[in-house]
Amino acid sequence: MTYQHLSQTERYQIYILMKDGKTQTQIAQLMDRHKSTISRELARNTGNRGYRPRQACLLAQERSLGSRNATQITIAEWGKTVDCLLEKWSPVQIANQVGISHETIYRHVYADKAAGGSLHQQLRCQKKRKKRYASGRERRGQIIGRRPISERPAHIETQAQVGHWEGDTVIGAAHKQAVVTLVERKSGYAVLAKVKNKTSDLVSAAIISKLSPLAPLVKTMTFDNGKEFAGHSTIDAALNSTTYFADPFASWQRGSNENFNGLLRQYIPKKRALSTVTDKELRLIQDQLNNRPRKRLGFKTPSEVFTQSLNRVALRV
Repeated sequence: MTYQHLSQTERYQIYILMKDGKTQTQIAQLMDRHKSTISRELARNTGNRGYRPRQACLLAQERSLGSRNATQITIAEWGKTVDCLLEKWSPVQIANQVGISHETIYRHVYADKAAGGSLHQQLRCQKKRKKRYASGRERRGQIIGRRPISERPAHIETQAQVGHWEGDTVIGAAHKQAVVTLVERKSGYAVLAKVKNKTSDLVSAAIISKLSPLAPLVKTMTFDNGKEFAGHSTIDAALNSTTYFADPFASWQRGSNENFNGLLRQYIPKKRALSTVTDKELRLIQDQLNNRPRKRLGFKTPSEVFTQSLNRVALRV
């Protein structure tokens, strides 16, 4: 008789039958499997929280990577994969560099998690989305001279031109201190600055200080409706830019910045006090994120794409 591996459906059947109080022998009879198959499955794939079908599938997939019939992945390749994970690269970015499919990397990471490992903590999107209320109404008052995003030229949405930035603030533990994040839409190039609090004066000064050296490539800014951006007219006057504001509770209108903030949270979790983040560390984080290859850029880095445009501007001056 030829042995066939248990399928995902069969593993869920085992789980349900165990919950129903069936013995291994009874489960084997009901599934038309040998009782040793059931015994071996439970011995191999039961974790600290008992037998769970999804965990069992992941563990089985992980073991199959070492099968003599499977494509062999070398220790060096896995080592490079883990190094990239620790550098906060995504599986898609790693796959482009190492040559292992991103599906295989995800399987490896989740099998590691099932076995009690911590590689999954390097992945993004660790939290579930929460529903926003208030029916999209703005509850933080009005910003004087606010220019809505509906007035922003349509061509900016295509991300075909360098020079259009999105800005936001990331707060630390207990809402003390903040990091101003500025992201150029086309390249994904980011600039970071820490402020002691989110007053419009401090935030405006930080933005002007960081972007003034790049002023030839600052055409527009797009912010959310936080009061820390109430000094937008001062920013525009200093940088010769035009500022727009996204609609309330429409974070997707500043998608580049929202995505970057998610990357930043891998380095600076919400529970960490920003007083412990030095300017040197912030520069290191900025450099690491700007020099990480991005799939949407054809696996070029934000620094490469942005620098090319900066050099073209410099040549014309």
